[in-house]
Amino acid sequence: MKLITEISIPSPLISVTYDRPLLTMGSCFAENMGERLRQYGFESDVNPFGILYNPLSIASSLERLMSGNSFTEAELFQYNGLWHSYAHHGSFSAVTAGETLAKINERFVTAAERFSDCGVLLVTFGTAWIYRKRDDENVVANCHKVPEKYFTRSRLSVDDITSIWIPLLQKLKRLNPNLRVLFTVSPIRHWKDGAHENQLSKATLLLAIEQLKESCGVAYFPAYELMMDELRDYRFYAADMLHPSELAIDYIWDRFVASCFDKSTRETMREVEQINRAMSHRPLNPDSEEYSRFRKQTLLRKADLLQRFPHLRLD
Repeated sequence: MKLITEISIPSPLISVTYDRPLLTMGSCFAENMGERLRQYGFESDVNPFGILYNPLSIASSLERLMSGNSFTEAELFQYNGLWHSYAHHGSFSAVTAGETLAKINERFVTAAERFSDCGVLLVTFGTAWIYRKRDDENVVANCHKVPEKYFTRSRLSVDDITSIWIPLLQKLKRLNPNLRVLFTVSPIRHWKDGAHENQLSKATLLLAIEQLKESCGVAYFPAYELMMDELRDYRFYAADMLHPSELAIDYIWDRFVASCFDKSTRETMREVEQINRAMSHRPLNPDSEEYSRFRKQTLLRKADLLQRFPHLRLD
């Protein structure tokens, strides 16, 4: 007896393996999946600009990574006692311009150096709504609580998105022919936009990605559909009734692994999980001979795994 409407996902969508570095960019879902990849020892760079929501800001960030041009103090602004960047999430903001710039460029330089070797790019669109600065019409990734009167708010069209992303994906392909790109739409609803406006926004993102699939051969993972249809119950939501619960994230992660990871990679992930669990074990008596043997065995298993898979990150 079937109790859910199951989403069919072609397998494999893409090939995620330990020897292919990953970059995840976009909304909270990209953050969640990126952190899971890190937990399992994948070489994964997660949101080097912080959480980004709209397709144009994500595209701009990728262009900047390709250029390799670090940020300057002239690109920062001060508001409410902190220095910010309109291209970054508030987690980069600090009391002084120097501190903000140091946080931004330390993260940027590392990401730019890794980007040319990236094997998989996971992009998560969150919303089609954007904010443009009134003074120069530039789209901002984050308003940093600057009053709304300084921005104009609008919803992107499908053409607005594809006109930027099709040439961007073509450029990425020329620079890195082996790069595979996987798109998702965040399952988190932007309720402050309103229920109907949120649906229009998500529909725009889905239609845009469909065109990118047809034009550029990218893949799509249905995280949004899984949340809306397979997990159609409030027990799969966090306390705010908008964000997925840990159970929902676990479920979507399992479907992601099943559709993008081959059998060999999944077996290695199980070994990594066992080692992580062993290394996080807290003994009752850390000075006992038994625990000393346990530690040595764990370290030997870890060394063996690293020898077989030198790309593993088991910090």
